[in-house]
Amino acid sequence: MMKRMITKLSMAMLLMHFGVAIAVEYRQVQTNGSAVMFGYTQMGVSMEGKFSRFTAQLAFDPAQLDKARASIEIDIASIDTGVDEANEEVVGKQWFDTRTHPTASFVSSGMKSLGGGRYEASGKLSIKGRSRDVVVPVTFTEDSARGRFDGVLNIKRLDYAIGEGIWSDVGTVANEIQIKFHFVVTAAPNRK
Repeated sequence: MMKRMITKLSMAMLLMHFGVAIAVEYRQVQTNGSAVMFGYTQMGVSMEGKFSRFTAQLAFDPAQLDKARASIEIDIASIDTGVDEANEEVVGKQWFDTRTHPTASFVSSGMKSLGGGRYEASGKLSIKGRSRDVVVPVTFTEDSARGRFDGVLNIKRLDYAIGEGIWSDVGTVANEIQIKFHFVVTAAPNRK
């Protein structure tokens, strides 16, 4: 009886050690398959667009959220609204002013689990020289050594001076903008 208990205890300790040894941290963002998009309303019509150039550095181990971090930088000039004329307009001074502010960024300061693969990432969103503290709802799904982060952040464009002068009329372009993202990441062993 005692020998059987020792064997079971040894197996449990081995499994715990093995679990610790193979813990992974998701940190390599795969640009193929990842996307940063946005949605807005113009003259009552829902519109969507995307940014084709961005970089993202992530470190995420679901078992060590206190060490999670994210830094995302978007090349604003890579905007694609779906209309060439609009693409030329929005990089100008009254909209994103890409000559002065070529990038937008998000840098995380913490992450909280909400359960069921849902999280909240808090951090600072900077667009056009203005920074605001934001909380981003995120879902994370994993499949072996690959994971996917998906989320939508609602912002008000006028908080970041996006659309100044005649474009500050929210009757033409709504103040509410949705920033949507989908990041495909791969994992590497995370020795604890």
